[in-house]
Amino acid sequence: MLLARLLGAAIGGGSLDLVTADGRRRRLGPAGVPALTLWLHDPGVARDLLMNPRLRFGEAYMDGRLSIKGGTIYDMLSLLMTDSTVQGALGRVLETLSPALRRLQQHNPMQRSRRNVEHHYDLSRRFYELFLDRDMQYSCAYFADPAMTLDEAQEAKKRHIAAKLLLVPGMRVLDIGCGWGGMALYLARTTGARVTGITLSSEQLAVARERAEAAGLSDRVTFELRDYRELAASNTERFDRIVSVGMFEHVGLPHYRAYFDAVRALLTENGVALLHSIGRLDGPGATNPWMRKYIFPGGYSPALSEVLPVVESSGLLSTDVEILRLHYAETLRHWRNRFEARRDEARALYDERFCRMWEFYLAGAELSFRTQGHMVFQIQLARSLGAVPLVRDYMVHAERELALAASPPVHGARSTESAI
Repeated sequence: MLLARLLGAAIGGGSLDLVTADGRRRRLGPAGVPALTLWLHDPGVARDLLMNPRLRFGEAYMDGRLSIKGGTIYDMLSLLMTDSTVQGALGRVLETLSPALRRLQQHNPMQRSRRNVEHHYDLSRRFYELFLDRDMQYSCAYFADPAMTLDEAQEAKKRHIAAKLLLVPGMRVLDIGCGWGGMALYLARTTGARVTGITLSSEQLAVARERAEAAGLSDRVTFELRDYRELAASNTERFDRIVSVGMFEHVGLPHYRAYFDAVRALLTENGVALLHSIGRLDGPGATNPWMRKYIFPGGYSPALSEVLPVVESSGLLSTDVEILRLHYAETLRHWRNRFEARRDEARALYDERFCRMWEFYLAGAELSFRTQGHMVFQIQLARSLGAVPLVRDYMVHAERELALAASPPVHGARSTESAI
């Protein structure tokens, strides 16, 4: 049976019971070992998995055409993601064509970028409140202490980034891809900076403006529905600091030069920028086809070898690089557990297929950081060599001062810590 051979290669040293639509059962892996059971409820699933398992497995799970007994979708993916080379017949063809296809898949002009953002981020605020922290940070947290709660780790992430920005009161800051406004509001509240946040999501824009008003920060924080390329083209202002957290994954390789050219154009001569993005430890690759179709159309997480040459050619200087390895795996573990605890509420907002899609996304994303070479990088950038101190000690001191000055409770966002 070809499917059994394909799955057997994927599971490595684990065990799996495969039950096909006609009721036949086959053990994959050693006997006498506890095994998960994969039930195929539709005769067409086997054919689909043989052709393109990386896309079709997730689709079949979403549609209820396959199910798992003896564990969760996380358990099943943990077993199947042992070997990342399993492609299927069509998958191998697509892998061969990958270099040419990648440029097409990551072609994100302004209108397409806006559609891609709307696809994922214009879901209701109520939905994201089910599993995010109280500040609605939808990016990698920073677990300075493994015992931290999600709220504490997200607050630590903001401190960590603020410390690298060397902010003083009155500085003008641009937040590219500001999300629901949490980072911009934090920087204004804790450092006295004046912040402009830009997003392509109408839903995020409305929430961010509402939160700024509720926090009494509307005089120091403004939010706009703008593309970074539009802002750079207008060439009307420059910023002392630029921060971008969890947005670069949506830029696309063909647009990296335009992105860094925009950052350079928008930054003052002595300015500092901080880029926080998902990346790859094992070199250039391709976005998982299921993730690209259902979660992040146009998205790509790059290797540093794809980013740093473009930084260099743009005229910007890399003044600090940090790799955060398992921090996002832990962040996703929190999100996955919180989502599962409030799954009924999510189903009331959308439907069962949507919930199964989100389960698959959170589980697969977490495992990509645990087993398949994904990480997060932070690159500090400047236009001049003297923009930052000679040694990194200033980051530690600034982070400690921000922690001691512990900001008050976040305004305009409901606490969800009790959902863990």
